[in-house]
Amino acid sequence: MDLANAERAIAEQAGTDLTSHQRIAAVISGSAGNLIEWYDFYVYAFTSLYFAAAFFPSGDRTAQLLNVAGIYAAGFLIRPIGGWFFGRYSDRYGRRAGMVLSVILMGAGSLMIALLPTYSSAGALAPLLLLVARIVQGFSTGGQYGAAATYLSEISTHGKRGFIGSFQFITLIGGQLCALLVLFVLQRVAGEAAIRDWAWRVPFVIGAGLAFTVLLLSKHMYETNAHNSEIASAGSLRALLAYPRSLLFVVSLSASGAICLYTFTTYMQKFLVNTSGMTARSASEVMTGAVIVFMCLQPLIGRLSDSIGRRTCLLIYSGGMTVVAVPLLAALSHAGTSPMNAFLLIVASLLVLSFYTSVSGLFKAELFPSHVRALGVGLAHSVAAAVFGGTAEYIALLAKQLGHEALFFWYVAFAAGIAFLTALLMPEPSRAGRL
Repeated sequence: MDLANAERAIAEQAGTDLTSHQRIAAVISGSAGNLIEWYDFYVYAFTSLYFAAAFFPSGDRTAQLLNVAGIYAAGFLIRPIGGWFFGRYSDRYGRRAGMVLSVILMGAGSLMIALLPTYSSAGALAPLLLLVARIVQGFSTGGQYGAAATYLSEISTHGKRGFIGSFQFITLIGGQLCALLVLFVLQRVAGEAAIRDWAWRVPFVIGAGLAFTVLLLSKHMYETNAHNSEIASAGSLRALLAYPRSLLFVVSLSASGAICLYTFTTYMQKFLVNTSGMTARSASEVMTGAVIVFMCLQPLIGRLSDSIGRRTCLLIYSGGMTVVAVPLLAALSHAGTSPMNAFLLIVASLLVLSFYTSVSGLFKAELFPSHVRALGVGLAHSVAAAVFGGTAEYIALLAKQLGHEALFFWYVAFAAGIAFLTALLMPEPSRAGRL
């Protein structure tokens, strides 16, 4: 029996050895860290409308947001290093160990932001410290994605992998939803003036506390790749490069997925305020409702992928987004006076996107063998997320500042078109025989 088949047999045995109760506990504990990671990450994006003036000199509002978006992008640019470090660590020492360490770092970064001085009190040191905190968070997030995707794929059983794997994005979106709900409550309890003054710090304190809670839940996680510690090439970059086609498939599809995800979720709240002319409060309400629908779609389409295949889902996503991205974004730019219209347009966008997000972590895990799986998923995804997802908001704001915002709409559609060609060339991941 060769290495790949041996790994697959061990992984299948690990999945079937768990009772239903143990598997449910493992899914919850394995997903909880992902929720906190993305809660912290999205809190920065959603509260930046309020704290941008706290870290940069007063002046052009769009310029302040560009500076904050630049630091946000820096958190993405460090993610490939986090993907490499935690991928190697998880392939060698266990998925659980990698996820726990990344949650600790994310909580530390969140607490650091909560305690930062402002530009008025610390001058240029304030944005510098904000940059350091974002780099810590970006490094952490780069590791969580690959470890979580790999862990969920390995504790699942054949025929249910799509459903169980979808919990990665359920919790990712859940983190985003929690961030929106916290902001929603603050807007009503504290008011926008107080949020701009001091209350923007509260969500980051909550994130640090939640990270500690997740550490307590980690005792319910069951290790799935203990055998990798005996494989000399586990987590090796050289061993990973033996799968160039898998790497290219993941990078190409992740690039489009990251652009669309951050366009229709993270950046959309700013888009509704700055472009559509909606109030910040209405934009938060619209996005909260849309994200709830988005989260509910994940297990449904994840389960569907067990029947129709991951590749079919990816073709529906990429082909659909190529066609609808420009008209949907153009319509949203004029939907400021009708929150309901904006809600329906965003839900339509997220429905198409769900055919990618629900299978995102799983199809990538299915393309790599166990001894380089976390590294392959984490590094390749993080590179794409850094280069394309992390810069999406910056490119959108820059296009707006230059007076050619529609160019960004075509950029989103073009990336989806490249993903469609990639999905056409890619074999069905669930039949690759590596999981």
